[in-house]
Amino acid sequence: MKIVRSLNGLRPPAGGTVVTIGNFDGVHLGHREIFRRVVGEARARGGAATVLTFEPHPLRLLAPDKAPPRINTPVEKVRLIRASCIDLLVVLPFTRKLAALPAARFVSDILVGRLGVRHLVIGYDYAFGRNREGDATLLGGAAAEHGFTLEILPPLKAGEEVYSSTRIRRTLLAGDVAGVVRVLGRHFTLDGRVVAGEGRGRQLGFPTANLLTAKELLPRDGVYAVRVRYGRRMYDAVVNLGQRPTFAGSGASLEIHLLDFSGDLYGARLRIYFVERLRDERRFPSVAALQAAVRDDIARARAVLASTRVLVYKETFDCGVRP
Repeated sequence: MKIVRSLNGLRPPAGGTVVTIGNFDGVHLGHREIFRRVVGEARARGGAATVLTFEPHPLRLLAPDKAPPRINTPVEKVRLIRASCIDLLVVLPFTRKLAALPAARFVSDILVGRLGVRHLVIGYDYAFGRNREGDATLLGGAAAEHGFTLEILPPLKAGEEVYSSTRIRRTLLAGDVAGVVRVLGRHFTLDGRVVAGEGRGRQLGFPTANLLTAKELLPRDGVYAVRVRYGRRMYDAVVNLGQRPTFAGSGASLEIHLLDFSGDLYGARLRIYFVERLRDERRFPSVAALQAAVRDDIARARAVLASTRVLVYKETFDCGVRP
């Protein structure tokens, strides 16, 4: 997948492009259906399957107090889009100049002039350009004027609820990491680097790795059964997210206890797959009571993980011949 972060010098691919536009935070099942349509049309037309997105999220610039926490880090979003068989990812810096660009100019200058769009795929409620004036009506007229075709996908649903990034945020903030799989199509993940901690877990008899992550959105504080990818192996584990209330003044933490693992993880890169919430964080009356609770957490995590197949977004697909 080619990644372009500026329009300077960008020329339309020889076979033109099939394009979709959006923020695609979460890369959920609705987004994946849009990508599937883009890739299918691109293969049929001999063009490049293209995703056009923005960095930062437009609300970060236009209404910072209303900007939601990002589900994906920028690096993670690129990885997930690449795994969707996209050929060209255009990440436009979202500036006030771009925000003020009339939608008709966005189409003529960027979609047509820079990308050579032949077919445009958008969700039913997507709008872009100055004051979000680039809606289905404007795009229909622009398609006729510039000679490309337009496909507007209907609402994509799980049951009666539409797939959406808002739904993902709400579900994660409730701690329902099992339920969010129905929207993501995979288990929620975060990547991070192991940093030095206070050693409390080892003192308790349960060594933990303290993870530093760039993730903005985390599940609700609590204890979770997770799988951990370290190198080429997967390990069962228990994660504690929160404030460690039994120890005064400990502060926020993300601590992982890998089951059946012995070794030094300091500095290692880990990927965490959240499988099931086990319990809320609690303040225990004694260290012994905390140790008993951790033993119970481990037993429950083993049972959950033994009966659960972790769903991952495939890192590579058989995407066929690329334009």
